[in-house]
Amino acid sequence: MEEAVVVVVGSGGREHALCLALAQSPRVTSIHCVPGNAGTAQLATNHQLDDTSNSGLTEFCQSVDAHLVVVGPEAPLCAGLADACNEVGIPCFGPVAALAHLEGSKLHAKETMTAAGVPTADYQRLDSNSDIDAALDTFASDPWVVKRDVLAGGKGVIVTRNRQEAYEFIQKSIKTDGFVLLEAFLPGEEASMLVVMDGTGFCALPASQDHKRAYDGDEGPNTGGMGAYCPAPVIDGDVRERVMKRIVEPMHAYLSSQPIPYRGVLFVGLMIDEKKDPYVVEFNVRFGDPECQVTLPLVTSDLFSMLYAAATDGMSEHNATFSDQAAVTVVLASEGYPRSPRKGRTIGGLDEVGESTSYRKAWINFAGVSGSQSTGFIASGGRVLSCTAMGDNLADTQKEAYKLIQQLSLQGGHFRTDIAHRALRR
Repeated sequence: MEEAVVVVVGSGGREHALCLALAQSPRVTSIHCVPGNAGTAQLATNHQLDDTSNSGLTEFCQSVDAHLVVVGPEAPLCAGLADACNEVGIPCFGPVAALAHLEGSKLHAKETMTAAGVPTADYQRLDSNSDIDAALDTFASDPWVVKRDVLAGGKGVIVTRNRQEAYEFIQKSIKTDGFVLLEAFLPGEEASMLVVMDGTGFCALPASQDHKRAYDGDEGPNTGGMGAYCPAPVIDGDVRERVMKRIVEPMHAYLSSQPIPYRGVLFVGLMIDEKKDPYVVEFNVRFGDPECQVTLPLVTSDLFSMLYAAATDGMSEHNATFSDQAAVTVVLASEGYPRSPRKGRTIGGLDEVGESTSYRKAWINFAGVSGSQSTGFIASGGRVLSCTAMGDNLADTQKEAYKLIQQLSLQGGHFRTDIAHRALRR
């Protein structure tokens, strides 16, 4: 088709990043975002639907004659939105519920990795009949890694050397969820790879690195992500080849062999050890946030064509191209984030800064932002926005991202000052 209508489902920074990238496509004539945010409103038509069930969403997509549905967050996928789109004949970028379970259940992901022969950490499943102390003793030589088996927005995991903290988290998780996973700690450096795939082929995007801890030096509580950069030098040519051979290719072979193949993006959370061997920390079934903000701008080929190809089993014939530049994004978070974010405060400087920004140079990704230029912009979420820059080298690009965020003000707001520190100290 020459004039494509796209519906983007979601309301965060990832969805704004998707709308920004899709808006560059000459094939896309209109974008609808459900429900969207103040940033997507500048690129798309936002819709607050009364009925956000699968049937309500698919009826809306039919009403706007959507050619493609792009699902941002994981929850609608786990709830079967892709299945519902398939039933009414609308191509959907995102896996069906049975395959979205890769993110919905950590145990299912582990069992899938075992079936596919993908390297990951050893683990134990603990429930009310388990000897928690004995399990903690088994993994006592390293920090304890405990993972809830639920969707938790990237915050259902603790890594701690405090035995009591680990014990209490295990007890609480068993009480609320029925069971929990205790994993062996994987030492090394983390990275992420986004792999767009369907039943016929796949395309691995440049690797990125997220910063999960709230404060500089990787200190403080775990968050949904405080910033990211791309490409990540820890994934050099040798490591990338190992990731492809040991993880991406076997996972694609496994997922493409299912009754309905995987159609969407597989987020591969990696740990690279001192021997440069890659292991899977986790899978997500959607673009990472904020990894999406620094990866999509580096796609120089048409993004709509890529997403549509994946939704319609055309990846084997799609050729993607990428920039060799770098991108950095820095998240501005509300006071109290991630525990109890303060919302409703005015974001200063956003109007003035926004007028001078330019996509693929230096720009702002809106996340938890409501309002408009006429009414004023308000922080409506924990992660409010991210300032993103793209340039020829990582050091200068980092400076541009920080130059942008320092022009903004938010009472009690905070951001990390060391995004990309691992790469820059190499």
